[in-house]
Amino acid sequence: MSSERAKAYTRAGVNIEAGNALVDRIKHLVAGAQTRGVISDIGGFGGLFRPDFSGMSEPVLVSSTDGVGTKLKLAFAFNKHDSVGIDLVAMSVNDILVQGATPLFFLDYFATGKLDVDTAEIVVGGVAAGCRQAGCALLGGETAEMPDMYAPGEYDLAGFCVGLVDNARLIDGSGIQVGDAIVGLASSGLHSNGFSLARKILDQTGLGPDDAFPGADGASVRDVLLTPTIIYVEAVRSLLRDMNIKGMAHITGGGFYDNIPRVLPSQVEARINFGSWQMPPVFHWLREAGRLSWPEILQIFNGGIGYILVLPVGQVEEAVNRLQAFNLRAWHIGDVMRRTPDGEQVVVNF
Repeated sequence: MSSERAKAYTRAGVNIEAGNALVDRIKHLVAGAQTRGVISDIGGFGGLFRPDFSGMSEPVLVSSTDGVGTKLKLAFAFNKHDSVGIDLVAMSVNDILVQGATPLFFLDYFATGKLDVDTAEIVVGGVAAGCRQAGCALLGGETAEMPDMYAPGEYDLAGFCVGLVDNARLIDGSGIQVGDAIVGLASSGLHSNGFSLARKILDQTGLGPDDAFPGADGASVRDVLLTPTIIYVEAVRSLLRDMNIKGMAHITGGGFYDNIPRVLPSQVEARINFGSWQMPPVFHWLREAGRLSWPEILQIFNGGIGYILVLPVGQVEEAVNRLQAFNLRAWHIGDVMRRTPDGEQVVVNF
């Protein structure tokens, strides 16, 4: 490209050459996150994907979109950008997994005021890593340089995922009944929700990014608060092949109280036994430093459980053992009960 033709735009604050340099740098990242269905290269106007519908009588596409939220503010403040791309992928692929869908492809959107090619490459590297974990293709994306829209050194992220499930294997929670068990899968920490409050509490404590995080065996504040969201796709798909998973929920914003009811029939409730799982230190710190109650923790944050499965009680032991084979801790954290008239659908026994 002629730099002479781009001078006017460069004076306005948009560096076309930097954008082109980024595309060149991330080509190998995108190539490393491709799957069999990809039939286009990076740089086209649209990504091309040929889905495999073999063995499906009624294929259904499932899609989701999300961002990373104000967790990005800590990435900026701590100058750590390698994990937020994983968060971005996780938020969407875990959502479509809830309905039994296998992620096919993912697209990302990276927007900033002034493009820092090094930082953008690191971020996209995280996106590619997340796609590899989820077994989906990084099909394409968009990098937008918008002067005056963002503070120096800051950027925003959004992502979009499409997955596939046979209608006969679509999971909607309708088969959940009294007596079913609830298995909780461990989170890695805060994942990507509740950071507006977490950042406020952090500011009040005066802890810095290199300080040891309270109760975290020497891990730094930076490492604990920017631990990436767990991607549950591989482990849960293994269970879906031959276990009777009746319902699932991704525990994101709104915690237990808002997410679990999304998969429950109206006539039942989830009775959760608090203390039946191992709580990461970050939640004890939030409760103490923020003077929060445990009900508040489970309303705002994931409380140490990033994903739940509802299945027959007789399959709990097998499910927990198989999840541990994927290095995922899991516990029998509750049961499905008949709902109290006009009662809440999530009751936590503290």
